[in-house]
Amino acid sequence: MEILEAYDLTGSLRGAAALADCDHKTVARLVAARGAAGGGVPGRAARPALVMVEPFAGKVAELVDHSHAHIRADKAHGVLVAMGYEGSYRTTRRAVAEAKRRWRQMHGRRTRPWIPQPGKWLQWDYGDGPEVQGVRAVLFCAWLAWSRFRVVVPLRDKTMASVVIGLDRTLRYLDGCPTYALTDNEKTVTVEHVCGIAVRNPTIVEVSRHYGLTIATCEPADPQSKGGSEVTVKIAKADLVATDHNLRDEYADWQALERACQEFMAEVNTRPHRATRQPPLVLLGQEHEHLHRVPRLPHTLCFGQTRKVDRQATVSVGDAIYSVPHALIGERVWVRAESEQLVVVHVDELAGPREVARHQLTTPGRPSINDAHYPPRPVGALERKPRARSTEEREFLAIGEGAQRWLRRAAAEGTQRIRRKMAEAIDLAKLHGKGPVNEALERCASYDRFADGDLASVIAHQQQATVIQLPLRASEERSLQASTRSWEGFGR
Repeated sequence: MEILEAYDLTGSLRGAAALADCDHKTVARLVAARGAAGGGVPGRAARPALVMVEPFAGKVAELVDHSHAHIRADKAHGVLVAMGYEGSYRTTRRAVAEAKRRWRQMHGRRTRPWIPQPGKWLQWDYGDGPEVQGVRAVLFCAWLAWSRFRVVVPLRDKTMASVVIGLDRTLRYLDGCPTYALTDNEKTVTVEHVCGIAVRNPTIVEVSRHYGLTIATCEPADPQSKGGSEVTVKIAKADLVATDHNLRDEYADWQALERACQEFMAEVNTRPHRATRQPPLVLLGQEHEHLHRVPRLPHTLCFGQTRKVDRQATVSVGDAIYSVPHALIGERVWVRAESEQLVVVHVDELAGPREVARHQLTTPGRPSINDAHYPPRPVGALERKPRARSTEEREFLAIGEGAQRWLRRAAAEGTQRIRRKMAEAIDLAKLHGKGPVNEALERCASYDRFADGDLASVIAHQQQATVIQLPLRASEERSLQASTRSWEGFGR
């Protein structure tokens, strides 16, 4: 179109070629084709018949039909060469692609567009998440069909307790429960298949009854039946897993991954969706009318036993001590042993269940304490900072940092009559100034000089060093010593 527009504008083949950045022969061919066609843009010429493959066309169709259009072109090319085919691999690849297209047109899967009903279908799937602190995370990806609202929850693994945590947090993000939840045939959902009928896991049945939704599974190895969650996994992995393409940094801790998931959901749910032309967050507000309420308390049957966090931010399991985040002091948590590990889960009425700690199993007398569960220790926590409680103490500490260091060192050495020596320092500060006395106290603390009269002796030495001027030494250029130049000819 640009070439023809340039020709109509200039009326010259070479002028149009200069504007469209092409050869003038191309302009002449297109102008001639447009004139022969009676107007309009000439279509692309059809590819000529693959003459070399025509004798083997029946064999190509047979191979494609026998493999249900899964055969690779290189495998088909090897068979044709063994039968005397002399054409190129490129020609074989085109012939196989055309045969596959015809086979799928006749035998391919036929599906009608799915028009979801508001508040009825939720889909979820799992994706391989990033590695956080040496552990590969799992991304629980859910998709509400009608509003296209996406939820991504990071999990430690795909055990039953983690699945319940992901499902509960998803429903609380949606602020409602749909009628059905569709997922894969994981062991946490489907125990086995009998005559093609999925046998449900009893625990997941109890979970579905607690939330009032029916958990359904798709056909095995059939990702097309839950394409929404499959696409959610694809988008989440492309954005959250650190690769060379998205230039995302590694996650320092689990909280960083959760913040990244929150940012991802805020981004994809607030921009217009390609199918609805509206943000999923807006449609979710309309779909709330068709969702039923989420239970106030989550399902906790698979979380284990309850424990109360003591004032030291620890719980006792089998007389063994394990630490939990200090913010949970006084709260109730659920603990369970799983694969030589102790998993601690906290249930919040608003945010739902959340895994807060994971420890290797230990024995009584050997507590498992994680320093990350406690606030950072203040600098100099083992050293008590001097605080004045009287007028004399306030005047002594006002001398400077040297006075505070002298007091800590003198107290640690068990110095006698320390208050009398502090009063002496105050009197010397009034006589000589705080600066020299502070410097003298700093030196006394450095050299452990805490006896009577040591402070006055150090001050006197400082004053003497400043008064007495050491003699200056002349340089070699100004020396009065005779040179040895007259000795140069001695012995010659």
